[in-house]
Amino acid sequence: MSTSGLFWRALSAFLLLPGMVAFVVPWLLRPQPFHVNALGAPILAIGVAALLWCVRDFYVAGRGSLAPWSPPKNLVIVGLYRRSRNPMYVAVLLILAGWATLFGSRTLWIYAACVAFAVHLRVVFGEEPWLAKTHGTAWDDYRARVPRWLIPLRVR
Repeated sequence: MSTSGLFWRALSAFLLLPGMVAFVVPWLLRPQPFHVNALGAPILAIGVAALLWCVRDFYVAGRGSLAPWSPPKNLVIVGLYRRSRNPMYVAVLLILAGWATLFGSRTLWIYAACVAFAVHLRVVFGEEPWLAKTHGTAWDDYRARVPRWLIPLRVR
C-alpha cells in the first residue's frame, strides 16, 4: 500500500471511530443549556494529545491505522504503548471524562462508563486473541511487561 493510501485510511479511521465516539456523540449528548466547568478542559486536552500521539504511533511505528480493516502491520510498543497496552482507549476515556466534567453531565458520565465497558470487552475478547495469533511470542513478551490499562490489575 502506498504511503498516501495508508495516510488516507488512517485519517478516515480516525474520523470514523474515535471521532464519532469521543467527539460527535458527546457533543450530541451535551445538556441544553449547558454551563462550562473549566476543570474539564485540561482533562479533555490531555486525552486529545494522547489520542493523537497514539494514532501517530500506529501510523509511523505500526505501519497501519486504528481501523480493524487496516490494522498496524507491526506490534506497536513505542510511546505511550510502553506504559499501557491500550493507551488509545485510555485517551478516548479521558476525552469522555473531559466532556462529562466540562458540561457537568451525568448522561455523559454514563456514556463514558458504557464505552469503557464495551472497550474492555472488545480488548479482552477481540483484540488480545488477534494480537496473540498475529504476533506470537512478541505479543506474549509485551503482554508480560506492560499492563492492559494503566496499572496492573492482576488477582493473586
